[in-house]
Amino acid sequence: MSENSVRVAVIVGSVREGRFAPVVLNWFVDRAAEHGGFDVDVVDLADADLPMVLPAFGSEPSPETAAAVGAVTPRLAAADAFVVITPEYNHSYPASLKNLIDWHDEEFHAKPVAFVSYGGLSGGLRAVEHLRPVFAELQAVTIRNTISFHNAGAQFGQDGRPKDSEPADAAAKVQLDQLDWWARSLKEARDKRPYKV
Repeated sequence: MSENSVRVAVIVGSVREGRFAPVVLNWFVDRAAEHGGFDVDVVDLADADLPMVLPAFGSEPSPETAAAVGAVTPRLAAADAFVVITPEYNHSYPASLKNLIDWHDEEFHAKPVAFVSYGGLSGGLRAVEHLRPVFAELQAVTIRNTISFHNAGAQFGQDGRPKDSEPADAAAKVQLDQLDWWARSLKEARDKRPYKV
């Protein structure tokens, strides 16, 4: 990792069997590598094994729970920025993604979050619009430009790339440019004056 790289955690929100997420993830990670300036850490919730039950306020989680959460938390805390890759389930985002968010808080403070969504006719955009106020509550900054794949299964070829790759690649460049700006600006601000709730 270069000292000048932006550390971005790419969070894969779907844990469903047979999920389409790896196709979208691989395409996006390739775009981030081509863009340059990003050190990507893929946080795949299918591998995270986070417990679904939160401890009562003021109580400590069990050792098993603490270990599962403890494997993810430092990776989120180390990130300068986030990209959430999410499908749309029932007009919203997956429970696995809400679970990750609910286990964390200050790891997201004063950091930018970008979205890559996929789904049927809406392309996952309703999931993204539900996520924006959730991340606002965590005092994160969401990037306006979303990458969205409508009827995603039909949009990608056997090579794992969008069949009409030019618009998707252009959208990724714009989003990554914005994410880079926000990540560097907010990191500089946090370094000069720690963010306080």
